[in-house]
Amino acid sequence: MAASEFSSLPRPEQEKLLSLLFEHSQVFLDYVLPVCQEPAQSWEELIERIRGHLRTMLKTPDDERIPGIIAAHPRLGAKKVDSALSQAEQASLQTASARETEQLAELNAEYERTFPGLRYVVFVAGRPRSVIMDDMRERIAKKDIEAEKRTAFDAMCDIALDRVAGLGDKI
Repeated sequence: MAASEFSSLPRPEQEKLLSLLFEHSQVFLDYVLPVCQEPAQSWEELIERIRGHLRTMLKTPDDERIPGIIAAHPRLGAKKVDSALSQAEQASLQTASARETEQLAELNAEYERTFPGLRYVVFVAGRPRSVIMDDMRERIAKKDIEAEKRTAFDAMCDIALDRVAGLGDKI
């Protein structure tokens, strides 16, 4: 389907497609669907429009919707991941040694203690575990929750762009 057709789809189909690209979060869908009603010339244009709208949300740092949107993404290395696309993207993390799995679980816990209500979101596809875990450590050390929200929203949009590219004509 062409991106230009998205705005003419019934809302349930729009929600299903955005949930495929971004992970399902009703809070996210309710927030971004209004800016998706103007036709886009490409999926990239639509996703960048969503990115801009998410950044607008960040102007109100205590907006209680932000954690709910970010937490829709699965924890890195989680055994149970609902989204088939997330499962595929995180496949390399599932082959970790027992020690690496333990370290990743510890980092997830430390991240969530440092940034209550948030979940670490990063573009994983094709990146080694060591690079991802180093990035996680660096972000934890900065202790900048506003930067984390922005980084998570940007990662969500980068992931969506990659998913669009990977899905091609299957959208």
